[in-house]
Amino acid sequence: MNSPLTRLGVRLTLALGAAEIRLRLRLPRLMWVLTRRPTERESPYAELVRIEADPAYRALFFARLDAVLEDRLATRRTAVVEEIEAAAARLKALIRPGDHERAA
Repeated sequence: MNSPLTRLGVRLTLALGAAEIRLRLRLPRLMWVLTRRPTERESPYAELVRIEADPAYRALFFARLDAVLEDRLATRRTAVVEEIEAAAARLKALIRPGDHERAA
């Protein structure tokens, strides 16, 4: 089934491919700029090198690190307090007034 729409799509694809080849041959620098390339990855240790080499960045990095550690510590403290309060509530529920008199 060669419908006119299918043939038109094929012709457009072939024409665009031919135009791309011509552009690559005539304007290689432009095509190099327009071509997508994978981004260059930094070295895994690039940030460590920057921390050691740049005193301002080091101060900023350690300030952010301290803030994150303080936040984590505060979250842990809150969780521990909530656990202790929940345990105390369970103990209070177990010990009702007058229960200790019946046990004796």
